[in-house]
Amino acid sequence: MRESTLEAQPATSDRLYARFFSGLADETRLRIVRLLQGGPRTVGEIVAALALSQSRISNHLSCLKWCGYVQAERKGKTVEYRLAHESIGELIRLAQELVSRNAEHIAQCTHLDS
Repeated sequence: MRESTLEAQPATSDRLYARFFSGLADETRLRIVRLLQGGPRTVGEIVAALALSQSRISNHLSCLKWCGYVQAERKGKTVEYRLAHESIGELIRLAQELVSRNAEHIAQCTHLDS
């Protein structure tokens, strides 16, 4: 009998997948990604939309860029950020659908906080 694809992958892959989702587990980073679903934004636009400090937004953008969630493009004196791949937006849309179906259970789960 054939092993499933998941079973055939080394355990380190699971750690890498967990780290990938961990990058989106931060509320500020997730808010930035959700904002970028609407199209490219500058740091100033993100700061205004999320009402957070520029340094905080810049730190999170740096993380999101380094890990491949977003891309930056210089346009004159400003830098525009956008989702690096359309699939990131698709992943967020899928998560929104799943959350809407299970919101009460997710909100009450005590295991996710540990």
